[in-house]
Amino acid sequence: MISERVNGALVIRTALPAETEAIADLHLRARSTYYPDGVPQADFDWTEAWRGSIERPDGQVLCAVVQGRIVGIASFRTPDGAPADTVKLFQFHVDPGHWRAGIGTSLHAACAEQWRADRRRAAVLDVHVDNRRAQAFYARQGWVPDPENPPAEGDHHLFLRFSVPPRE
Repeated sequence: MISERVNGALVIRTALPAETEAIADLHLRARSTYYPDGVPQADFDWTEAWRGSIERPDGQVLCAVVQGRIVGIASFRTPDGAPADTVKLFQFHVDPGHWRAGIGTSLHAACAEQWRADRRRAAVLDVHVDNRRAQAFYARQGWVPDPENPPAEGDHHLFLRFSVPPRE
């Protein structure tokens, strides 16, 4: 479990299976901000998908909690076929009502600390081309376009890479 406090108000920890509904709800609220025509798979059972992510033995879901309420989530694991020192950030969302409060930065720092502890050297992710806010956030955190995975014609995602800094 990871625990971090910012001004005594923010706690970052491993998500619990009982929190899947709250996590799925936050996920859909955040995603709806960058899909102009509606969230794809809006009728998909995201609660069950998040339960599966939380229970995966080869992955981890972190949540940022303020006053007992989940306000940020991050899900990562080693993607199929990737080197053991690479992790993929599959989901990273902050509740839109808590944007620009430092929660995303703190949650990202907790992810990077876990990746260091797990001896990861690189992280990868894909971000929707219309999600300019996320792209700017990731750039501020040190993510760059992945030279090994350029976007394909007609793909709606950009592929980014992060070099996990070594322990100081």
